[in-house]
Amino acid sequence: MREHIQELKGGKQDGEAALLAKIAEMPEHDRALAEKLHAIVKRNAPDLAPRTWYGMPAYAKDGNVVCFFQSGLKFKTRYATLGFSDKAKLDDGKMWPTSFALKELTPAEEAKIIALLEKALS
Repeated sequence: MREHIQELKGGKQDGEAALLAKIAEMPEHDRALAEKLHAIVKRNAPDLAPRTWYGMPAYAKDGNVVCFFQSGLKFKTRYATLGFSDKAKLDDGKMWPTSFALKELTPAEEAKIIALLEKALS
């Protein structure tokens, strides 16, 4: 919460610089995942603006966070998480996933992430 308050006070701080700084603080494995994810988002969803959200790397459209990366270290879990907010249009019936455990980013996972981004922004 404290990080979110700082983000709100930060005003018009460069969102990508703040995001990259958060990624740089991560342990090596999560940092590598976050850097790859950042490249995927920039390449495939250029309308999303990089920023931080509650101290996590995130991507927003029109000021609203659509997706975020959570290091496993943040909540002491055994894997990182790619999450989507309620602004992401992932609706599929009456129940659908909004968070995904992420241990490795192979071409198969990259393809899944690209498809999720496309659906989220549709």
